[in-house]
Amino acid sequence: MAQYHLSAQLRGHEDDVRGICICGDVGIATSSRDRTVRFWTQHPEKKHEYVLSRTLVGHSSFVGPLAWIPPSDRFPEGGLVSGGMDTLVLLWDLHKGEVAETMKGHTSQVTGLAVDNNGDVISSAMDCTLRQWRNGNAVEVWEAHKVAVQTVMKLPSGELFTGSSDSTIKLWKGRTCLHTFTGHADTVRCLAEMPGLGILSASHDGTIKMWALTGQPLLEMIGHTSLVYSVDAHSSGLIVSGSEDRSVKIWKDGVCVQSIEHPGCIWGAKFLQNGDIVTACSDGIVRIWTTDNNRFCSEDELAAFTDLISQYALSRKTVGGLKLSDLPGIEALQVPGNSEGQTLIVREGDNGVAYSWNSKELKWDKIGEVVDGPGDAAAAPGQFLDGVHYDFVFNVDIGDGEPMRKLPYNRSDDPYAVADKWLLKENLPLTYRQQVVEFILQNSGQNTYVPDPSFRDPYTGANAYVPGQSASPTVSAPKQTFKHIPKKGMLTFETAQFEGILKKLSEFNATLSSNLKQLSLSETELSRLAAVAKVLKETSFYHTSKLADADMTLLLKMLKSWPAQMMFPVIDFLRMFVLHPDGATLLLRTIESGNDVLAETFRKVVTSPVQPPNVLTTLKAVTNLFDKPCLHQWLRIHCAEIIDSVSSCKPTFSKNAHVAYSTLLLNYSVLSIEAKDEQSQAQILSAALEIAEDDTQDADSKYRALVAIGSLMLNGLVKSIALDLDVKSVASSARTSKDSKIAEVGADIELLTR
Repeated sequence: MAQYHLSAQLRGHEDDVRGICICGDVGIATSSRDRTVRFWTQHPEKKHEYVLSRTLVGHSSFVGPLAWIPPSDRFPEGGLVSGGMDTLVLLWDLHKGEVAETMKGHTSQVTGLAVDNNGDVISSAMDCTLRQWRNGNAVEVWEAHKVAVQTVMKLPSGELFTGSSDSTIKLWKGRTCLHTFTGHADTVRCLAEMPGLGILSASHDGTIKMWALTGQPLLEMIGHTSLVYSVDAHSSGLIVSGSEDRSVKIWKDGVCVQSIEHPGCIWGAKFLQNGDIVTACSDGIVRIWTTDNNRFCSEDELAAFTDLISQYALSRKTVGGLKLSDLPGIEALQVPGNSEGQTLIVREGDNGVAYSWNSKELKWDKIGEVVDGPGDAAAAPGQFLDGVHYDFVFNVDIGDGEPMRKLPYNRSDDPYAVADKWLLKENLPLTYRQQVVEFILQNSGQNTYVPDPSFRDPYTGANAYVPGQSASPTVSAPKQTFKHIPKKGMLTFETAQFEGILKKLSEFNATLSSNLKQLSLSETELSRLAAVAKVLKETSFYHTSKLADADMTLLLKMLKSWPAQMMFPVIDFLRMFVLHPDGATLLLRTIESGNDVLAETFRKVVTSPVQPPNVLTTLKAVTNLFDKPCLHQWLRIHCAEIIDSVSSCKPTFSKNAHVAYSTLLLNYSVLSIEAKDEQSQAQILSAALEIAEDDTQDADSKYRALVAIGSLMLNGLVKSIALDLDVKSVASSARTSKDSKIAEVGADIELLTR
């Protein structure tokens, strides 16, 4: 069959392109990690090229799935539906370039979208649910799978399908599951219609499967070497798939007929009606591929793309277990060798070439080109490091979020001398010495090694072996540890300017005395507030000081009756009140009596119009509730409501509010791990990832969000969900931060993704 060639490259996105939507013959829509949706239309003269027509800005985090709504009276130029990491589903009017409807309800990332024949929007999300929306409101909500729903698809004939992290596909009629398709070994990431035959599925198990609508597997396509993120079919019978292995593959009758390499991960691949293919790549570029030579790109553009792929491949090429780019150049041959037969490997062009030192003639003799052998074992014999040949090059994971270290060793070496030299080179504690020696002996097969009895440690004067300690094959490299995860215990906001709080309360009370006297406090009540503040300031006497029912009653009066614009000092007083043992007990007793002043106050604060000072003090007050185990049940019950409502207030956040929100999420991560609550963990993870991906966030906010993510992955139940949400990219970005704490916790998370 005719081969696909590059036709056009659409540049505009500033980060990974995550989604593609073919909008009939009107244009192409794409979504991105840069938080935008972009709409592209054909160039008026060069029909194979596309120009950027609209940039739609409205999501607060990366945008994923898209769906097309054909032109109508309401949308003369058509509409788009987008779903984001921010849990929102947005309906766009392309003519105006504005949001027509905002659909709120999901509690974690939106993963899939479909449009029903009657115009209803159907969305899937990491919160395990499907939602059906009509005129911006959810008319149906149901749990579709017990774990994250990754994709949803509606066929023109009416069948509704979902794919999930539980590795299954489900066929639905309304809220009833008619059939569950099983066969994949990992997450089902994408579904597509296979015209006339059934459906296609792409999976993290590296395969694409074709199914009859009855659930019978018809065909399996194997060829990708990593997670498959996208699949689509054309009326001609061709199938296209995109993968993390950086390739787009075209399939015919189950056979891969072409593979197109890209300079990054492929998040999406779709057919245009004319058979051309659109690809979404992690390098931020949308590319179009065609078999029609009238639509081929220019020779210069093709040459530039070919060179880009060549450079990318070269940067990843390895010889002898080393990246080619890390090898010394031929200038290294100017340096004499140390001993007869010493081997050196250098970079010559695109190849690694081995040389042997000839001590008689004082020159390097060429041995030949070096190629990689199969496998990537931790200690494969006969490896090179920095161009020098060794019997072994061990990979040593020293933990603490540090990268893997290389430890070279020859059987003729003294393992103690090697260990000492290596620890000094890597700037590691000499207390690791015995562990490193035992690691070397075990992995080099020298468990019977007997040290030279005359050997003395140059640092301690001791013999090689510590009495009672011998080389044990069960001892391995230094134990992997993490610097910042998991988080233990709760964070609180314990400092307060009581004089300022009391002054503001008195000021507001004076205003009420003039206008709404029935709401104001008496002089006696004001004096009591001052007395309570004095008790709260003396934290060292919390074990003996007391608060009374009347104190709680006084707070209730203000919380329930004072106007919204006067609430923030009252909530700030409550923030400190709950840190006192009696305060927490009195609050709990009030809630259990049926007077849930906490929930009532919270809902009042997050109701539009939002008062930013109220939001900040409420975030801090709710965060302080975590300090008291007696209030944990209330926090668990209201988790989804709190996170969902607070996230809708984020546009009003100050820097301090962002820090308070991250702290709240960090505390919730600890609580949800203790409770083994997977649904809450997924919602917390999604909210924390949104913060971690936001480049405008303060370092403290980002750090606390990253610690929450790492803790949930390490000790929670959502590691697979985090991987599905591309936590690798988040960790990689954090790892390069100039802030040392962020870089270190990024390294912690990176270790968890291996």
